[in-house]
Amino acid sequence: MGEILIGKLASKTGCNIETIRYYERIGLLPKPPRSAGGQRLYGEEDTKRLIFVRRSRELGFPLEDVRNLLNYVEGGDYTCTEIREITVDHLGEVRRKIKDLRQLERALKEMVVTCDGGDIPDCPILDALGA
Repeated sequence: MGEILIGKLASKTGCNIETIRYYERIGLLPKPPRSAGGQRLYGEEDTKRLIFVRRSRELGFPLEDVRNLLNYVEGGDYTCTEIREITVDHLGEVRRKIKDLRQLERALKEMVVTCDGGDIPDCPILDALGA
């Protein structure tokens, strides 16, 4: 039947054991059957699903989007347009975060430029932070 234990699933997918358990608790992974000794037993479908979840998370998709994508895949009733919409929305959020990070970079750069790194306890960076 090709069933594997959680440690093997973790190594095959590059996913932490605690993360696997968490995904089970929140329903991203189905609760697996257990061996006579109570150990979780995973199959090939679990491996594929976990790789999908891990890869989606690596790309920054929020858990709810991952859940929606899985529902589309499992239901088999989806269009490429629906998947694209989720991805376009996520891309917009990534671009907003990049813009915010660039603003943060500029602000920190300006703070660093104002400080000569001297030995006195009067630091313009702390002043800028409101200390």
